[in-house]
Amino acid sequence: MTSTPHTLHTDHVRTRLHELTVIDVRTPGEFASGHLPGALNIPLDALRRALPDIRDAAAHGDVLLVCASGARSADACRTLAQDGVTAATLAGGTGAWAADGHALHRPQGAPRATWAMERQVRFTAGLLVLTGLALGLLVHPAFQLLSAGIAGGFVFSALTDTCGMAVVLGKLPHNRPRPADLDTTLAALRARHTTAAD
Repeated sequence: MTSTPHTLHTDHVRTRLHELTVIDVRTPGEFASGHLPGALNIPLDALRRALPDIRDAAAHGDVLLVCASGARSADACRTLAQDGVTAATLAGGTGAWAADGHALHRPQGAPRATWAMERQVRFTAGLLVLTGLALGLLVHPAFQLLSAGIAGGFVFSALTDTCGMAVVLGKLPHNRPRPADLDTTLAALRARHTTAAD
């Protein structure tokens, strides 16, 4: 198993924000609802495609990965580490950043706030469990297998430190109010470390 990623706390990040390359791995919808100033949005499912540019950015300075709670960004750090790229994660994510009184940037004209992915997963899982139990009581007992499947999914998720439900929910339209313009983001990432190198 890959080692635990290096974690930076909010006050430390605030003092070094100008020298860090901050990459937010949340969905575009979550990113638009509020992110660290200067952060670039590279959703978790686009990380592999962005790997060469992230590797180059890491060669020119420290890279900080961010998500809502720190769980997805820690997972992203482990993914990058497998390819020899070192990055840190923000302890507690944007939730801790805002709770500590630091400002989140929200683009002008951004859509209404999207629930954090963890909250969406809890809601969806709870709804599916209740649906399975209700249909099992009212229609046919076999519907209770839906609830058992969700419970099994949670066990698998905990053992593997992955979340298939989050991957599926991340593709829904409300989590992607605009397509992640990865090419523009990668161009901005390249420009940052080119400017820093000059």
